Amino acid sequence: MLELVDLTKSLPDEVYESVFPDLEIRLGRIQRAAREAGVPVILVFEGWDASGKGTAINRLAQALDPRGFKVHPIREATTMERRHPWLWRFWNATPAAGQWAIFDRSWYGRVLADRISETVGKKDRRQAFEDIQAFERQLSEGGAVIVKFWLHIGRSEQKRRFRILESNEATAWKVGKVERHQHRHYDLWRRAVEDMLERTSPAYARWTVVEATQSRFARVKIFETLIHAVQTELDRRVAHPLAAGKPMPVPKQSPTGRHGLLDRLDLGLTLESGDYEKQLDRWQRRLFDLENRLYVARIPAVIVYEGQDAGGKGGNIRRLTRGMDPRGYEVVPVAAPTTEEKDHHYLWRFWKNVPRTGHITVFDRSWYGRVLVERVEGFCTRDEWRRAYREINEFERQLTDSGVIIIKFWLQISRDEQLRRFKDRQETPFKEWKITAEDWRNRDKWRQYKVCVEEMLQQTSTSAAPWIILEANCKLYARIKALKTVAAAMEAALRKRE
Repeated sequence: MLELVDLTKSLPDEVYESVFPDLEIRLGRIQRAAREAGVPVILVFEGWDASGKGTAINRLAQALDPRGFKVHPIREATTMERRHPWLWRFWNATPAAGQWAIFDRSWYGRVLADRISETVGKKDRRQAFEDIQAFERQLSEGGAVIVKFWLHIGRSEQKRRFRILESNEATAWKVGKVERHQHRHYDLWRRAVEDMLERTSPAYARWTVVEATQSRFARVKIFETLIHAVQTELDRRVAHPLAAGKPMPVPKQSPTGRHGLLDRLDLGLTLESGDYEKQLDRWQRRLFDLENRLYVARIPAVIVYEGQDAGGKGGNIRRLTRGMDPRGYEVVPVAAPTTEEKDHHYLWRFWKNVPRTGHITVFDRSWYGRVLVERVEGFCTRDEWRRAYREINEFERQLTDSGVIIIKFWLQISRDEQLRRFKDRQETPFKEWKITAEDWRNRDKWRQYKVCVEEMLQQTSTSAAPWIILEANCKLYARIKALKTVAAAMEAALRKRE
């Protein structure tokens, strides 16, 4: 593949001087237009050592408004980054709507440098390709423009540039053991690069191989490619504006039939208060022990609580965490997204809160809002919530592949029990804050939410991250079941690690 690239391509000075100033002006205009349209732009610069990535990025920066972009030089992962799933640091760096992120090297180190050094095995490398494809597809479908450049030079040209760098005391440091190793194993690297280009160049995130022997030619090609890619997305948005979401019509029954999963639950399950207190003390002490063992074993855990209004999530979470060390866990309450969160892919705010190894994050509501409240209320389009099932499964798979325990609870109560709890909140002074007009409005959409919950459970209950339904008419029963479930999952993870 790369052997067919014509590395002799060049531009005469007079041609370059006649076209490049206009490209700089056009790029500035495109950046302003993307900002106004809310289009996030992601630029990836990969290439051979000494191929001119830094120079290319520098010339881009000179043509762009510095308030609208950020350059991310990617080096070896820090200790904190290594304690998270490997894509965590890249999700955190994704740009907001209208902003540009320029990556000097990127997530492709996982399938290039790590492949050559054999720090990532064949199985993990295959998984990394799948992770990258999912990552870029999710960002693209969320509205981002992704432009990826591989700056290509021949082996002899790389050697020539190394000699020039080494001859100058100010630049000699740029040629070290890593760079020399790449040059000695140029053919090995080329095979890895070709594999990467072939596997990760879909229509929405194509690679552009830049013939980089002459910097003038490379610069013009980069500018032209980038301008075209962003303009294409701007034109597409004009021709096909995003459709506004529409509230879901009230269904006649669950898509699984008149007696769906939720209808078959035994909500009459109860636990006597005396037995509850004994079990509560026992399981809280057990969880304290397990939390510390997870910390020592560097195993992270994510616990998700979803359920109907007044289902008892808050009380359940308090009993779960009461006996745990607060330095080892965090409870993340999920409300309506902030302006900053709306300007990113909807999964961005959840990736930011993924726990590092040995720590626990409890989500009081979660990414499942995409297929529940956002679907019912029309806060997202039909296409958005439909593809969210795949995106959520990919997200959770990436977490579990990295060693995260995922425990997902759905708290189910009957409609009559919800009404009783609503009235109790209204009539109890210190509980009044818990009941709002929004709760009553959501209650009127009970049947709509039921359809969404049934579909959510079916589409996103996987072997690695299954849903656990808590029969929550009796809060005591639901709390003990939750504690037992968390303890069992932690014990299983510890056994597997041992």
